[in-house]
This record gives sequence, structure tokens and C-alpha cells, in this order.
Amino acid sequence: MNAVISAADIPRGRGPDDDDPLERIATALRETGYIVLPAPLPPALLGALLRHFRSLDQSRFQTAGIGREDDHQLNQFVRTDEIYWLDRSNPAVSAYLDSMETLRLGLNRRLFLGLFDYECHYAHYQRGSFYKKHLDAFKGSTNRVVSTVLYLTPNWQPRDGGELQIYAPIGGDTDEGMSHRVIEKVAPRFGQMVIFLSEEFPHEVLTSHRSRYSVTGWFRVNNSLGEQLDPPR
Repeated sequence: MNAVISAADIPRGRGPDDDDPLERIATALRETGYIVLPAPLPPALLGALLRHFRSLDQSRFQTAGIGREDDHQLNQFVRTDEIYWLDRSNPAVSAYLDSMETLRLGLNRRLFLGLFDYECHYAHYQRGSFYKKHLDAFKGSTNRVVSTVLYLTPNWQPRDGGELQIYAPIGGDTDEGMSHRVIEKVAPRFGQMVIFLSEEFPHEVLTSHRSRYSVTGWFRVNNSLGEQLDPPR
């Protein structure tokens, strides 16, 4: 169940310009539910994002929690990363959000997912940080549909840890129903990106042995009811 795209996947006789990355992502989500992209974004943009990430004062990051709104809580037995929510105030972040908007529109055209918007944050895993096995969304109880993780850790080596471990799709929507079979182990190499269906795949971030930088985001559907907006503005 491997949906990793590499240069070797491009059929002979066709150059990269003939390849449609949006079509390949949509096909992978339709057939396997996830895809790993080795280098989907320009190096200049990646470098600018990392510089912005590193320029932020650590005090502006918040300890990450679990759950949303009234159910939100801190639990350092589950996760110990720190996050910083992103908006368009920085040019590099704005350019990244533009690329995600292109992806949103492309997935909607091909898969009719009804994706409404995209939210994302920087995630900083300091040495010893982790995020235990979890789902980004439980079926029917949230509006997150497609998850993305873009890695910004320069010069990553296997000894550095911090890999994203993806498990087989669950049979139910409870922790007890989660599968223990690992189907993918994604290295947080600089520029690599993973995209997967939020409701389908349990995953975890293994303990990092050095600072690990990433942009984590979610495409969401509009669950507004009456005057109550979801996603909120």
C-alpha cells in the first residue's frame, strides 16, 4: 500500500512537464488514501519558510493540545510539541497558502470533496518530543478531511528520529479499533510532504532526537449551521 512518488514513477518518454501532480495526488487519495511527495515545492519557498520559522521567538509558540474548542486539553503523555498558527502576514507563508489553495481547488475538481478552507501551523518538536498514535478526525465528529505535513528539518539523518509512522486504516472510530500494522514510515526530510485522509489513518510522530520543524495543516469542509460558523472565522 505504498503511494510514494519519485522520479522513477514518471513513465519513460514523458518528462516532468507532462506530469500532472494534482492528478497524481488525487489518484493516490482515491486509491490508497495517502501519498508521500519527496519535493513538491520550490527550494526558495522552503528556505523562506524555515527562515521565518526560526526567526519567531520561542515564547510565541504554545504547547500543543488535543481536541477542539470545549474538548481541547493539554496532555503531555500524548504529545509534547509546540505550535504557532499561521496566517498571511508573512510573504513566504502567504505563498505556501497559495499553493495549498491550488491543491484545494484541484482536489475538489477531481474528488468532489467539498473542501472549504485550509488551516495550518508550524510544529516544533524539540529534542525528546513526540506525538503518540492518534487520528486527526473521527468520522462524523469534525470537519477535517485531508491532512498535510510539510517537513522543514534541514540535513535530517536517520539517527535524528522524528519520523511520521502511518498505520493501516482503522475499522472503527475508537482508539480500541486502531490497527497496529505500520504501512508507512515517513522521514522528516527537508521539503518532503505527506498528504492523507484525516479520518482514515492513525499516525504518530516518533521521538525526535534533535529539533524537528514542520508545517501541519488540514483541509476542512463547511459544517456551518444557522448563525454558528464552522470553521470559525
